[in-house]
Amino acid sequence: MVFTKEQILKALSTVQEPDLKKDLVTLNMIKDVQTDGNKISFTVVLTTPACPLKELIKSSCIDAIHKLVSADAKVEVHMTADVTSARTSAGPMLPGVKNIIAISSGKGGVGKSTVTANLAIALTKLGAKVGLIDADIFGPSMPTMFDLEDVRPSVIQENGKNFIIPVKQYGVELMSIGFLTPPDHAMVWRGPMASSALKQFFSDCKWGELDYLLIDLPPGTSDIHLTLVQTVSVTGAIVVTTPQKVALADAQRGLGMFRQPQINVPVLGVVENMAYFTPLELPDNKYFIFGENGGKGFAENNNVPLLGQIPLVQGIRECGDNGKPAAMQNDVIAEAFRELAETLAQQVAIRNASSEATQRVEIKV
Repeated sequence: MVFTKEQILKALSTVQEPDLKKDLVTLNMIKDVQTDGNKISFTVVLTTPACPLKELIKSSCIDAIHKLVSADAKVEVHMTADVTSARTSAGPMLPGVKNIIAISSGKGGVGKSTVTANLAIALTKLGAKVGLIDADIFGPSMPTMFDLEDVRPSVIQENGKNFIIPVKQYGVELMSIGFLTPPDHAMVWRGPMASSALKQFFSDCKWGELDYLLIDLPPGTSDIHLTLVQTVSVTGAIVVTTPQKVALADAQRGLGMFRQPQINVPVLGVVENMAYFTPLELPDNKYFIFGENGGKGFAENNNVPLLGQIPLVQGIRECGDNGKPAAMQNDVIAEAFRELAETLAQQVAIRNASSEATQRVEIKV
């Protein structure tokens, strides 16, 4: 029996991408269709290597071929990914970066940097190209969390200008003010100096081709936040909070900042960190030390997705202090961060398909 490319594409046009609500053929996600006797092969190009629905899409394609082309066909489906981007207005600033994700918290001490570090590792393990900027100029954490406290970045010269090469660790490209100053040195800077440092991380660093550039913002709403949205087009923002009321009140202010009309950065979702405590010796027990489902309710009240609930586990802290984020392990904690990474990638793909390209913010005073 001879199969045609048209038959195969017609069958695959009945398979819908679950998040984007359109069929794979219309979305141009089917490539390299080939036939050889009763063998059919093709490639499905996903919107992210971190797609949580990869196996569902694959099985749906096989079912469609067997139902609409031939029940006896031997189907080989190759899965690859090309991360989408809505940064068409990026210009010369970070041209190789597809998505810039701001990670914020209204309040300090909620584990935002820990979440950011583990999220970067989890995305990398799923096959994405990831960068991370430690934008907390006055309290940089990433050199410690990535075991880079004594590392200094290299510098190259191009066309008479010096460029900093981001430090690469565990597959993640990193930049932090902590790489440029002694660990015990206090950054006694006014806001404009801190903002200038962040701008240099964008303009004076040689970032490679990245699917996701995570920006670990300082707590609150400050000059750094405004500098970020004024300097580059931000794909979206994540709000990290713990479940208790005092953290949620500050998280609301942080989320509200991104939603102000003059800023208007899409909020991709909420991460509830320290959602519950689980002791190592009782892994099935949950103790809601800071309250139960506070972040979940916060997400629902603001009509944004709950991206994940991360438990309070001693190992997460220990791994951060040791410079090897917990997401590098192969255990239930790493699984929690993997699921968070998949959900974030899913929301970025939905945002890029359904919303207009992001623009740099112009705030007129």
